[in-house]
Amino acid sequence: MIERSVRGPVEVLRLAHGKASAIDVELLRALSQALDDASAARALVLTGTGHIFSAGLDLFRLLEGGDAYVRELLPTLSATLAKLFFYPRPVVAAINGHAVAGGCVLACACDHRTMARGPGRIGVTELLVGLPFPAAALEVMRFAVSAGRFQEIIYEGRTYPPEDARQCGLVDEVASAAEVMERACQVAETLAAIPPPSFALSKRHIRQPVRDLLAAHEASIDAEVMRVWTNPEARAAVRRYVERALGARA
Repeated sequence: MIERSVRGPVEVLRLAHGKASAIDVELLRALSQALDDASAARALVLTGTGHIFSAGLDLFRLLEGGDAYVRELLPTLSATLAKLFFYPRPVVAAINGHAVAGGCVLACACDHRTMARGPGRIGVTELLVGLPFPAAALEVMRFAVSAGRFQEIIYEGRTYPPEDARQCGLVDEVASAAEVMERACQVAETLAAIPPPSFALSKRHIRQPVRDLLAAHEASIDAEVMRVWTNPEARAAVRRYVERALGARA
């Protein structure tokens, strides 16, 4: 699910879970464990496989698993996002292609995002699916994107081509598909050259407002999110989205 490789001081974590690295409980746990196991690396690069970074939540699994699966998925998703977002060492996303919904949020949890030039698109489609964001996911997006574009990105659920994504803050830079991994590793190496205690302290200070907000409000927000995600109306909305957008009966 997570393929690991080392390039000098950088450890590359590659999402390799099915055709589209769709996010489920197992992938989230594997990513969380990979972050724990990478303690010796000075910096990380997170990337996908083929032409897809991650297609977001596995909606088929969500529908099949029912309420019991949702109650396992949501806290696992929030915990893994928080671990990635607050990771004390540099994390750079090499966005090799489509990064949609939860895949976009994973990329936005990183310190820097380099996206491959080409047909890949990035954006958060959660509200189009009919599901509200867990607190950690929404705060990751608020932190990452341009303040003036935040509501547009969340409400409209658009997916953006690379150059448009750079303009609204979803990505920091665009590189050719052949060079996206090399460029991400260069950025990671540059950040890795900063003395680790100084980097970790600075990152913690920069992201402290998000930590404070989650400490104060995450439990109550996510309780409401859980009620919506387990509501039959929301389940029906997800089913309609799958049938309309993915062309599959669910």
